[in-house]
Amino acid sequence: MTSDRTLFKHADRRIPSGGDFLDSAALTALTPDELTRRIRLLQPLIAEHAAEAESLRRPVDKVWQALRDAGFFYQFVPKRFGGMETNFDAFIDAGMTIGEVDASTAWTAVFCAEHNWILTHFPLETQRELWAGQFPYIIAPGVVFPPGTAIPVPGGYRVSAHWKWATGVMHADWIIGNTLVQRPDTKPQPLMVLLPAKDAEVLDTWFMDGMSATGSNDIVVNDLFVPGARTTTTFFGGTRGASERAHQNAIYGAPVLPFLAMCASIPAAGAAHGMVSAYRQRISSSARPGSETTMAGKVAAQIRLARADLLARNAELLIRDVGRRLLETANLKEPELTNQRLALRAQLAMAVANC
Repeated sequence: MTSDRTLFKHADRRIPSGGDFLDSAALTALTPDELTRRIRLLQPLIAEHAAEAESLRRPVDKVWQALRDAGFFYQFVPKRFGGMETNFDAFIDAGMTIGEVDASTAWTAVFCAEHNWILTHFPLETQRELWAGQFPYIIAPGVVFPPGTAIPVPGGYRVSAHWKWATGVMHADWIIGNTLVQRPDTKPQPLMVLLPAKDAEVLDTWFMDGMSATGSNDIVVNDLFVPGARTTTTFFGGTRGASERAHQNAIYGAPVLPFLAMCASIPAAGAAHGMVSAYRQRISSSARPGSETTMAGKVAAQIRLARADLLARNAELLIRDVGRRLLETANLKEPELTNQRLALRAQLAMAVANC
């Protein structure tokens, strides 16, 4: 596979050294409500470093470590492997709380937590290898475009790719990537692969006017061997697969694209709530021109505040409703559920438009 990687330097990424995972006692205390409480306590720290993160074009190390210490990335790790196996409402709570003060950090953290959900689509032996071994959770981008190539070889595949928009790669220990399996006389078939972050190049390509702190740089791998046990095709098919059967929880059988769309909407909803709060504070402290009273006493300002507040709260309600409907959809018997999936994504698009 050809690549323009010679045009870019390597990104200044932070591959985790490990050793900072929560112990069993701390995990026992990590309930959904407790996690959201911890994230709310971190809001001043996150807000303090938001501008620095945009300048660095990646999450600030101190903030990212605080999210790790709070337990944010255990949310979709199954309980059988010591994780929270959280519910969608709780996930929305925690993610929106970050988004209220920094949309970029929320975007990155939400997707890195969610990518542990993607890992449940991989063979159970691989889940056990990671979650019951050295990695109680993984930090990994999930990159799908453009798809790489996977050439079948004994024991696995040789993978080459130049993936773009790799949210989370700046602090990643693993990478989840989309490929197309190339076989003679056969249409290419999609295959998700899991590989150590240390085995990939990360190019410094993420120069954006907004959301630059997500650090969503390019990833390049060239003829890298990936064992067959670190691949999956179930991620692409239907609404249910080995993940739900293995863990007996409908959250792992939710349709993929609507769930990913819900994840993308959470930071927007959090940011909208944060802007409403900022505007409320501003009009309460800003004096009206030629008057000693504040802008809060102006009818037009209150109308704007009320409309913005209603739009933000409506967006949140739409997103939470999708979370509930994802579970309902996971229990349906139809394999494709095209109408349901499109309806859920349309509802999320409306929510983000309101934001």
